[in-house]
Order: sequence, then structure tokens, then C-alpha cells
Amino acid sequence: MSSICQAEHIGVGTEILLGQIANTHARTISQELAAHGFYVYYHTAVGDNLERIVGALQNAVVRSNLVILTGGLGPTQDDLTRDAVAQFVQRKLTFREDAWATVERYFHRRRRAIPERNRRQAMVIEGGEWIENPNGTAPGQYVSVDGVHYFLLPGPPLEMTPMLKNEVIPRLQKLFPLDVSLESRVLHFCGIGESDVDAQIPELLASSNPTVAPLAGEGEMLLRITANGRDAREAHRLIQPIETYLRSLFSKYIYGTDEDTLASVVGRRLLRQGASLAIAESCTGGLVSSMITSVPGSSAYFLGGVVSYANAAKAIALQVSQDSLERWGAVSEQVALEMARGVRKLLGASYGISITGIAGPGGGTADKPVGLVWFAISSSAGDLSFSGIWSGSREQVRIRAAKYLLWQLWSRLEMETSGT
Repeated sequence: MSSICQAEHIGVGTEILLGQIANTHARTISQELAAHGFYVYYHTAVGDNLERIVGALQNAVVRSNLVILTGGLGPTQDDLTRDAVAQFVQRKLTFREDAWATVERYFHRRRRAIPERNRRQAMVIEGGEWIENPNGTAPGQYVSVDGVHYFLLPGPPLEMTPMLKNEVIPRLQKLFPLDVSLESRVLHFCGIGESDVDAQIPELLASSNPTVAPLAGEGEMLLRITANGRDAREAHRLIQPIETYLRSLFSKYIYGTDEDTLASVVGRRLLRQGASLAIAESCTGGLVSSMITSVPGSSAYFLGGVVSYANAAKAIALQVSQDSLERWGAVSEQVALEMARGVRKLLGASYGISITGIAGPGGGTADKPVGLVWFAISSSAGDLSFSGIWSGSREQVRIRAAKYLLWQLWSRLEMETSGT
């Protein structure tokens, strides 16, 4: 096998093949490996069948020297990944007390009895290592046989992703040391489309070192700048002028970098100002509040939210006037403004924001089509209202509108912080 990492991902689970869940691990693993200079050449999905998993492994080792398997590490009889890999590499499965101790700790923390069947999760391939899973009951595993490196990771994304970043990537950096340093910087955009960005930077998109690659997101877009250098410092020196140039072109739209989210940058601005936030939602049903509270420490600035789906709830909880509801309708500038003012007053917040719209698929009219959303921001500096029309499914409209509201709030906080 070549010393160059040639990676393959095998997603195990009949639910993937039935379309019951999306194989999001394929994207996550590809992105995370690429960010560190390793590349996935093949993706495979296979059901919960021992023979077919072994067959997928037979295909993989012909072309890959790194195989990452996700799923199939649970305690039930159809969780067959560890059995399939053990059979394929002709190694025994052995019970490991130290792996079992991690399973026990997980159940003890939750004050739950441990089912006997969970002992399967402490069966480790002979000659391999178990990888601790701090967020679940299924330890991962690593084993190397005949020059091929196998990583077995659990299926739930909130378990798999931290293990990939904290355990797999450091091992890969030792197994496949790079001759050059590969560094990346990701810029996050909102309020502008990918095609509009691409049209202004054709020469950058054609660059070879650094490379500039657009990454589409739901309700936003990203540009990843990646450079090769003799060391990290040299790679960053190559990235810096490109980032500076992009910021000069798109400063209004670039809200963050790397691991930033709209919710996290809004939170930082609120903390910097010593300000608080309250949210009134209709069509998004609490989605904006969920985004805000996904950030650790958000209790320092987020006071609460009101999901006022029905008109009666808008009137009772937020003091939206009956006249506005009857005259303009729930999806209107007037109602959005009254919702923002109402939630700000109700909770005593520095900022009140609101969102009301028609997420679809039905409910639209000629004057108010599906995808129309009204927003408002209320503060002591004054009130602001704006609207947009989004296409896509109901969920896409909700996500895109929620992110747009947070981007507008971030923009306002930026202006107030800078005094412009």
C-alpha cells in the first residue's frame, strides 16, 4: 500500500438504503479529512447484513488503505460492523474490561440499569484498540491489518463527529505524516448567493495555491481558502492576502470564520454590548430560539422566546392589535413590528426580534405567496422591518428565513458596535 492516505467511508445501516435517514456521515468525514490534507476517494452504503458488509470490505481494501465505517456498533443482533470486520481480517472478538467500564460509566451517569446485551459493545477486535465514546454507549475501534487501517465509529452524528475530530484525525496525522502543511480558512457568508460571489472572483476560483472553493449551505454559503506551505506559518501567509481581498469585496456579507455560526456571532456581539435578546416567532415555530440556545452560554444574553403561531397568541402574549391582524393579516410588516415590540416589552430585553411568514406548501395568495416572510428588530435605537421571499420546501423556507433574521440582527449589532 502507498504511504499516501487513500480513504474510503462505509456507512452501515439498512435505514440509509431505505432512505429513512440521510448518509450525512459521508459529507462530514470527507470535509473533516480534507481540512487536514486527507482525501476520501470512495463512499459506500451497505445494509445490516454480515455477508454484504464483508463484501464491501473486500472491495474497499483493493483500492483504499484507510477504511472508516460508521454505524452498526450498537448492542442488538443487527449491529454487525464489529463482527464483519473481525471476520474479514480473521481476528477474534475479545471482551475488554476497560471498554466495558466506559459503557458502565455512561449508564451510571444516567442512573440506568445496564442491559446484559450491551456487553456486546465491549467486544474488541483482537490486536485492535478501543476508542472511548464520551457521548454514547458504543466505544469505537481501531485496528490495522496488512497495511490497511480500519476505524469503526458509532452511527449517531453527535457521537461520531467528536470521535472523528478528537480521536481519528490525530491518529491519521501520525499514520500519514504530510510533507507539506495544509491549512484552511473558511469564510461564512449570508445575504448573498453563491453565483453572485463566484461572478466577482473568477481568478481566485482558478488559483492553485491557495485554492478558493465555494461550499453551499442552507441559507448561507462558505468559501474555503486552502494553502500548502512548508509549515503552517507559510501556509497562513499565503491565505492572509486572499482573505483580506475577499473581505474588501464582501465585508457586508462575511459574518464569521471557521467554526462560527450566525447564532454564535450574534451572541458575541450581544455580550460585548451587555445587551439581551427576546424572540417572537410564528412560521419558524421556535427554530430561531433553538439556534440561539445551541450556543453554550447563551443564557447570558437570551431571555426567552414566544412561539405565537395563532393570531390569538399574538394578541394575548405579544399585544399585537386586533386591528392590525384584521387589516393587514398575520404575515405583514405591521404585525412583525408589533411582535418585536411586544416580546421586547414582555421580557424587558434590549432587542426584540420577530418573524412571521408563509412557509408552505399551501396558504399562499397572489398578494402573499408561499415563501413570503416578514421580520422586525426592535431596540431603543428604533425599529427596523424587512421582508423576503424564499423558495424551496417548507423546511428550507424556515431555515433560510431564520438565518436571514439572525444575519440582519448581526448586521445591526455590527453597525451599532462600530458606530456607523
